[in-house]
Amino acid sequence: MEHHVPLISTIAAGFALALVLGFIAEKINIPALVGYLLAGIIIGPSTPGFHADVDIAIQLSEIGVMLLMFGVGLHFSLKDLMAVKRIALPGAIAQMSIATLLGTMLAMSWGWTFGEGLVLGLSLSCASTVVLLKALESQGLLETINGRIAVGWLIVEDLATVLMLVLLPALAGILGSSETGVSDAPLWQTISQILLQVTAFVAVMLIVGRRLFPWILWQVAGTGSRELFTLATITAAISIAYGAALLFSVSFALGAFFAGMMMRESEFSHRAAQESLPLRDAFSVLFFVAVGMLFDPTILIDEPLHVLAVVGIIIIGKSMAAMAITLAFRYPLNTALTVAASLAQIGEFSFILAGLGLTLGLLPQEGMNLVLAGAIISIALNPLLFSVVNPLRKWILMRSFLARRLERRQEPFAELPMSTESKFLKGQVVLVGFGRVGSRVAEALKARDIPFVVAEQNREQVKALRKQGIAAVAGNAAEPAVLIQAHIANAAMLVIATPDPVDVRQMADTARKLNPGIEIVLRTYNAAEAQLLTKDGIGKVFFSEDELAKSITSHITTRFAPKNNEH
Repeated sequence: MEHHVPLISTIAAGFALALVLGFIAEKINIPALVGYLLAGIIIGPSTPGFHADVDIAIQLSEIGVMLLMFGVGLHFSLKDLMAVKRIALPGAIAQMSIATLLGTMLAMSWGWTFGEGLVLGLSLSCASTVVLLKALESQGLLETINGRIAVGWLIVEDLATVLMLVLLPALAGILGSSETGVSDAPLWQTISQILLQVTAFVAVMLIVGRRLFPWILWQVAGTGSRELFTLATITAAISIAYGAALLFSVSFALGAFFAGMMMRESEFSHRAAQESLPLRDAFSVLFFVAVGMLFDPTILIDEPLHVLAVVGIIIIGKSMAAMAITLAFRYPLNTALTVAASLAQIGEFSFILAGLGLTLGLLPQEGMNLVLAGAIISIALNPLLFSVVNPLRKWILMRSFLARRLERRQEPFAELPMSTESKFLKGQVVLVGFGRVGSRVAEALKARDIPFVVAEQNREQVKALRKQGIAAVAGNAAEPAVLIQAHIANAAMLVIATPDPVDVRQMADTARKLNPGIEIVLRTYNAAEAQLLTKDGIGKVFFSEDELAKSITSHITTRFAPKNNEH
């Protein structure tokens, strides 16, 4: 008996073809997500053969976006966001403005109207959070300062995009829309309403959600039922995101992100992230499949130069703008290249903006196809861009005098003040990284009166630490100069609280050369990497998310206890 089951057929076809093509892609050293995109194109309406249900695929991909953003919120606190606000806020606004200007000028050179060009430019200006998180996770950069800056940058972009999605209908008439039914409300009234809704949502999440959600998770965990805990996690991610969109008109992604941030206050936050991981991965695959289904490949034949120009803005224009802005804020070249690679793609919000422009008569169908073409090509190339960040940095420094000069430029927080007490210059702990783990270790050291010096890439964080009377230097501790300024040669111990395996090895190697007898304590989230680091004898390795900071602190205080007792 034949049944009409579009949901099941879409999921079955999407997963099966994505598995096959993703496997083939990995075997030939191409990112698996390229296979997912090709799977979407094959089962999409623009190619012959079986056609999956596009509307259902898009809704399923939205669930993936919610779960993914919920997971980000579980690992990205408001404190983390505020720590990078000085670069994320102006950087995101400046980069979006440049990309929008480039897109508008490009479209008008084709004979499009200003309104059509503006919508195209806006669609090209916002990067995909889904793609970014996949790339950062695969590179092990999500917990690093570079990862936090990139994620914070995109969160600001998401907030700005939400504002544009609500303003666009109000501005449609001014921008030349021929469609009827566009908003006639005064612009000031529309903006006031948006600000009120977003403020109300944030207030509810901070005041009520911050206390309520962790309490609910605690109660559910107390039952001992794994199924109920998983259900509570998924309910929080999806239901809160939907409720936020329904009541406050914010995006699903933003609602889920704030839900995760509030859940982070619970001691079960890591378990919640682990429980949602399988569903998050599965539905993120459907996101890429859905993107592929929307694509009409004929645009590549009909308008190849237009496609090339759009891809150029996304990969070259946005990257160069982001890189210049990051360097202008006195961050190192490595950070600038990482942020540039992070933003060299577009995704879910671009599709939403382009779709709204199409509905309002502010974007031709060709524009929608160009946005999709740019998204697919940039998403496919994005992992490759991340893979060349370190080689490109070395190549630039080797061949560019200006780059070397910028790398060596005077940084007011790159050296300890002359007034630093002697106890921080000899026999101290050098703590690399002041994130979630590093800050907890620092609190314990301070409580036990164990002298320590913090080495942190986020100069704003270093500035704040110095105001608190904590000895700190700004810079990447993988660079010898940073460890030298932290007086590693006379230190008793080096604690590496950053998970980047490449930087960890460089730091350890530099520390050993400057201080052969130093004890090294480090962390990692990857079990295989932990085994490899232990085998290589780099130092004492801790691998346990829940007890990581506590274990490291216990190890340090045990080592320092005899010295303290002698005094």
